Amino acid sequence: MRAVRFAIAALVLAALLAAAGCGGGSSSSSSSSSNESSASEWASGLCTALTTWTNSVKSAGDKLKGNVSKDSLNTAADDIKSASDTLVSDLKDLGKPNTKQGQDAKNAMDQLSNEVKSDVKQMQSDVKNASGVQAAATAASSVGTTLSTMGNQINSAASKLDQADPDGELKKAFQNSPDCKSLTSSSS
Repeated sequence: MRAVRFAIAALVLAALLAAAGCGGGSSSSSSSSSNESSASEWASGLCTALTTWTNSVKSAGDKLKGNVSKDSLNTAADDIKSASDTLVSDLKDLGKPNTKQGQDAKNAMDQLSNEVKSDVKQMQSDVKNASGVQAAATAASSVGTTLSTMGNQINSAASKLDQADPDGELKKAFQNSPDCKSLTSSSS
């Protein structure tokens, strides 16, 4: 699970750099299941959700490259909100993995969903209240801070998943999932 935690951290770092205007890319995918899914399906869904969110945030960050204006800031914030809404939906759709501590894993994702929703509301408020060039720059900094907070929350959720997996069922699922390969390889 440590490799997955580092991979998630690497993805979040890439998203933060992109939000500062240093990256790009976009993809879309979704994953859903019933109330319980196999550890493999669950891990795949989580990796896909995080990868999609990260790529979307990178793309939003590109819109701020050398162009921090009220319009570009609103566009980036709207894109981050949309990506985060999708992430929250994808996390909810995961349900719980069919593992011994599956409910703990689901609880960690539910908590992350609630935190992301709260972060997005704060970001939107900061952007909405920005007026003028200086305020736009301050709001852009606030967006970066919000993304950093989200990154910390994702890392915290990864730690909770680690604790919720004493038998290593999810760890194996993450390692074996093709959707998680880009996460685990980016941590090497």
